[in-house]
Amino acid sequence: MGPKSALLLLVLHLILQRSALTHMCKIGYAKEGKDCVDVDECEQELCGEHAVCKNTLGSYYCVCERGFSSRVDNFTATTGQCVDINECGGGNSPCPDSHMICVNTMGSYRCECPTGFTAGRGDGNCVDEDECVNASTHCGSHGNCTNTPGSYKCTCPSGFGNRDNSNGPCEDINECNRDPHICGQGGSCQNSVGGYSCTCDRGYSNFGNKQTRCTKLTCDQFNPDSDQTLTQSMPGLQKLKALMKKNCLSLSTPGEEHLTGQALMENVFTATDEMLSGGILGNGRRVSMLLGTVESAMRLIGPQLNDPISKMETDHTEAELAVRKARTPPTGRVILSTENAELQANWEIASGNQSYPGFAMAALIMYKDLESSANSSFDKLNKGSEEEEETNISYQINSKVVTACVSNPDTKNLPEPVTLTFKHLEDRVESAEMNYTCVYWDESTPEGSWSTQGCFRASSNATYTVCRCNHLSSFAVLMALYPVPDSFELRMITWVGLSLSLGCLFLCIMTFSFCRPIQGTRNTIHLHLCVCLFIADLVFLCGITSTHNPGGCAVVAGLLHFFFLAAFCWMLLEGVQLYRMLVLVFNTTLKPLYMVAVGYGTPLIIVIISALAYPQGYGSKRNCWLSLERGFIWSFFGPVCMIVIINSVFFLMTVWKLAAKFSSLNPDMSKLHKIRGFTVTAIAQLCVLGGMWVFGCFLFQEEGTVVMLYLFTLLNSLQGALIFIMHCLLSKTVREEYSKLLGNICTAQKKRYSEFSTNQTSNSQQPLRSAPSTGESQI
Repeated sequence: MGPKSALLLLVLHLILQRSALTHMCKIGYAKEGKDCVDVDECEQELCGEHAVCKNTLGSYYCVCERGFSSRVDNFTATTGQCVDINECGGGNSPCPDSHMICVNTMGSYRCECPTGFTAGRGDGNCVDEDECVNASTHCGSHGNCTNTPGSYKCTCPSGFGNRDNSNGPCEDINECNRDPHICGQGGSCQNSVGGYSCTCDRGYSNFGNKQTRCTKLTCDQFNPDSDQTLTQSMPGLQKLKALMKKNCLSLSTPGEEHLTGQALMENVFTATDEMLSGGILGNGRRVSMLLGTVESAMRLIGPQLNDPISKMETDHTEAELAVRKARTPPTGRVILSTENAELQANWEIASGNQSYPGFAMAALIMYKDLESSANSSFDKLNKGSEEEEETNISYQINSKVVTACVSNPDTKNLPEPVTLTFKHLEDRVESAEMNYTCVYWDESTPEGSWSTQGCFRASSNATYTVCRCNHLSSFAVLMALYPVPDSFELRMITWVGLSLSLGCLFLCIMTFSFCRPIQGTRNTIHLHLCVCLFIADLVFLCGITSTHNPGGCAVVAGLLHFFFLAAFCWMLLEGVQLYRMLVLVFNTTLKPLYMVAVGYGTPLIIVIISALAYPQGYGSKRNCWLSLERGFIWSFFGPVCMIVIINSVFFLMTVWKLAAKFSSLNPDMSKLHKIRGFTVTAIAQLCVLGGMWVFGCFLFQEEGTVVMLYLFTLLNSLQGALIFIMHCLLSKTVREEYSKLLGNICTAQKKRYSEFSTNQTSNSQQPLRSAPSTGESQI
């Protein structure tokens, strides 16, 4: 076959094949006769479950039923399938009530009420079921049921608990098995329904609170015979200790009756009032005994009080006590206050870090008059640095004495300082001359003393001082008084004033010694009065500040004590003499021996007794005068006050007698005028010398100031000048003697001057007459 034939056959084959294809149907159609008819694929269930088949011309597609979805919207068997939709997922619940639980199902979901809820009627919402309607079923007969949304909560009272800390029924807790030492070393535990009780052995007590530890009682601390000598001198303290020991022993004996805490506190402060009403206690040992006994009493009384806060005020005390009783130690701040003080502390300090006894107590006791008994116990403060000793600082209590105590006996080193606020007894603006110091009463010293250890001043103003201390005891605020500055002006006034007084007194002594017309009993009294004042002023001027030599300072103080007392004794004799001159007609003179015995013997006896009673009382760190400790200064001011009072009585009687004499029918006017003049001068003399020592009293006290020094110095210089003026210049007889003396002196001077002039004239004329022979006159 040639190429053309092959090509012809190929064309023919193609024509035949195309003709065959022209008679076939498209996909999705079927041949029915000569026609192609659409095939319904949905009859073959090609879409599977949960899908709806949709036939189309020549094809089909699948649509998912409600609750199902596929990756594509319209799919075929080869492009997708329907899967269930989770309506409960995605965080948004389709349920109408927020309490309902959504549960997914194939192609849908359902809403169910959870446990604790029931379906409501009509609205389909869930309603909370109150389980506490039958509380005993869930929480037991002792539990407290609290309904909560969909559940409940069981709260167990004290002494009951849930098993394994679950929300089940409350069952009794056996505290005795849980904690074998729950009642302490000296107690035994008995369990009861909902609690327990502690029975204390002899010598132990839980102060009536049966669910607290038994504490060992130390009743011997209230033994009245612990210091028999001291307690006998303080019957009130002995009574107080006996009362507290009796109460302590009744507490330590199970079943024995005893006073209530409130009644016991009233008895304690009544006994304290009896002790303080007698005035100054006398010494530091008595102060220590009182403070220590009251503090121990508060620790015994506090747990017996039922009220959280107890207050009591008497004539000499004021107290406030706070008590907390619980199984667990209290926490937080405790603030106690009285009229003049306030205490701020923590309950943790009161309960202590060791075994908690089941109660905590804090007390603040203020003593209204105790500062006068403890106002000289500054031994520890005076033993400071050399700089402090050189400045010679003295102290004075400027607040009420308070005792701060808690039930915890171990308060020597607190983890956190307590704060005490004191109101000043004297409102003074703090300056360079004054300072405030926080102190506590140290009972460890033999006599008791104020100490600054562990206390410091946080802040201070003219009215209040805030102290912080890391221990508890009895506290106060001291006002430090610095010595008056030794300025040039003060030294000048002192020297000039005393020099003037010494000069005037010396003239008086010379006058009374050598002026014969005025010799007599009254003149003798004035002479010895001036001698005493002269020696006293001279010693005062030379030795009052010689504190560097203790022995010499004591001698100076003794001499001043003697001669100033002697001056007042001679003034007393003058008052007696004036009264005798007016009342007695004959024998109005006093015997010199009697006058010397009174004028010098009385002060000598006083000085000897004072020196034997308290030798350290002569001289102090501030000046060479009498000490202020133990009231020694009254060995001078006591006799002086007595003499001034007696003399005042004599002068009043003298004036009254004078008035009666002047009004009589035949008065001796010359004598009465003379006695009246004597009385006026004597009264003026008493006022000046007595007034001087009024300011001298304030000067030698701890609060001596510059003003007092000025007044004392001026009056001291005025007394010599006044005596000279009253008894010398105002006396006509003395003035006449002065005139005679001045006349004699002037005459003698004129005579000497005349003799001197005559001699000079004769001597000058002799060479002139010899001049011609010698030729010297020419020269």
